[in-house]
Amino acid sequence: MSRFSTFLKFFIPSVIGVFMFLVPLKIDGDTTVPVAFLASAIIDFITIETITLLTVAVIVISAVFSIIYSWMIKTGSGFMHDVFNTSNFWVILRAIGALFAVLAYAQFGPEMITSENTGAMILHDLQPTLFTVFIIAGFFLPLLLNYGLLEFIGTVFSKIMRPLFTLPGRSTVDNLASWVGDGTVGVILTSKQYEDGYYTKREASVIASTFSVVSITFTIVILDLIGLMHMFGQFYLTIIVAGVAAALIMPRIPPLSKIEDSYYNSESVLEETIPEGYNPISWGYKQAMDKAEKSPGILPLIKEGIKTVFDTWFGVLPVVMAIGTLGTILAEYTPIFAWLGMPFVPLLEMIGIPEAQAMSETIFIGFTDMFLPAILIESVQSDMTRFIVGAMSITQLIYLSEVGGVILGSKIPLGIGKLFVIFLLRTIITLPIVIVAALLIF
Repeated sequence: MSRFSTFLKFFIPSVIGVFMFLVPLKIDGDTTVPVAFLASAIIDFITIETITLLTVAVIVISAVFSIIYSWMIKTGSGFMHDVFNTSNFWVILRAIGALFAVLAYAQFGPEMITSENTGAMILHDLQPTLFTVFIIAGFFLPLLLNYGLLEFIGTVFSKIMRPLFTLPGRSTVDNLASWVGDGTVGVILTSKQYEDGYYTKREASVIASTFSVVSITFTIVILDLIGLMHMFGQFYLTIIVAGVAAALIMPRIPPLSKIEDSYYNSESVLEETIPEGYNPISWGYKQAMDKAEKSPGILPLIKEGIKTVFDTWFGVLPVVMAIGTLGTILAEYTPIFAWLGMPFVPLLEMIGIPEAQAMSETIFIGFTDMFLPAILIESVQSDMTRFIVGAMSITQLIYLSEVGGVILGSKIPLGIGKLFVIFLLRTIITLPIVIVAALLIF
């Protein structure tokens, strides 16, 4: 293959990948990225009712085959075994997800499961989007992964990402995919690279729990809910400052700092040393060319895309259904999050936050779902209080109905206990920053 052909093999897929995941577009007055737009287009074309039914089918198939391959056919190899053979905990969680999905779809059973604020919301509002995003992401992620872009970006940015965030340079692409595009896409991209040996357990955990921020699109939805759309600039700048502060601190403190720097399969394929005679750009370009030259053709690309789609469908969708429903049940039907927020009331009143009692009830409820704090605070009169709650619902980052559920369903080594501790630490770090910004703005 000629040098120019190799360059085209690197350049064309990489540009398409960057466009699909990282370029914000204004379509019909809404800001989105092509991946999210295509996912919405699929839902509109097939209809959300059909997508919802297909989602229920996938979740039920996942539970049934997980029971078969984990409890009956325990040994074996091949695609089916890789996807469905798992631990008892995940089998049970997938079965719970299937039960919730069927009950919510049929509107049969306890209201706490079928309510439009719990199971029905997860099934009808969230799952169709994940179902379609996973299709698009599965087939387009290899354009970022397999043709040299990460090798080039990784080498160029290693001198920035390693000292600042203790991460490899190639994580820049994951982080941008989350910030600009969608947090779940960032988690899938991170999990895939972790499984392929490019990230250690600690690095994958840091990226997924520190940079998988909701997209600009969801930020706009939050602003619309709290009635502060005219303050997008101040709001998003506050999120960026608070998010960067958390990204600088979180990797350096437990629990993330205590996760071992070992690889998924005990083998690393990442080398960031720049040899003599090269600078970061020239070495990154050489690495990219070497990767592109060995990269697969269209058929292996399609095959890998199908496997990625099936992995995420059968592994993640049931977990999001189970964890998301359980989390929203806790939020809707128990006072636990109100109790957790009560100690903050005197502190918030001392600082001068209006309607501190209402705000305190939202501080921890965001762990279950990102939209719940904004929904609960809608009726509050103070713009400042709504601003703080809206910003916190994004900077806290870990919420079980989507990003948290996707992390739990992935191979990234973070359990629900660690995720809750990370959520608490992010709250402690970002809340003072958001409050100071609100006091300055209002």
